[in-house]
This record gives sequence, structure tokens and C-alpha cells, in this order.
Amino acid sequence: MARVCEISGKRPQVGNKVSHANNKSKRRFYPNLQTKKFFIPEENKWITLKVSTKVIKTISSKGISVVLKEARQKGTLTATI
Repeated sequence: MARVCEISGKRPQVGNKVSHANNKSKRRFYPNLQTKKFFIPEENKWITLKVSTKVIKTISSKGISVVLKEARQKGTLTATI
């Protein structure tokens, strides 16, 4: 899936580009996605995920196992792990 965070489900939003003359035309706001590898010690394996920078910050504070568990409960996890 392109431009969708695999943990939080963030996807592009739609808004207006507003010129100095106040002309409005449609544009898209893309989430800041990064491809990152994480090590899951319980399963003793590496996984590659496309995640937003906010999720990377959450993983570094809570841990990958807790974040994956919460995403499964919420139903936002799209990666096959």
C-alpha cells in the first residue's frame, strides 16, 4: 500500500493550496513516512515497516512489541507480521 502508515493507518489528506491572491486549488498533504527495520526480540526476527515519524518516536519510547499489540487491538495494523 502506497503512502499509508502500516501501524497507525495515517494516509494523505486533502486540502486547499491558497495563493497570495486567495485563489484556491486542491492539494494533498502526505504523511512523513519512513521505511525502517525493527527487531522483535520475542520472535527473534527483523521486520521492515513503512511507518510515520510519529510512530517511530512512539516505538522508541514504548517498544515495538507494545506498539504492535496496541495496533492489533485497534485494528490499524496493515502489515503481515
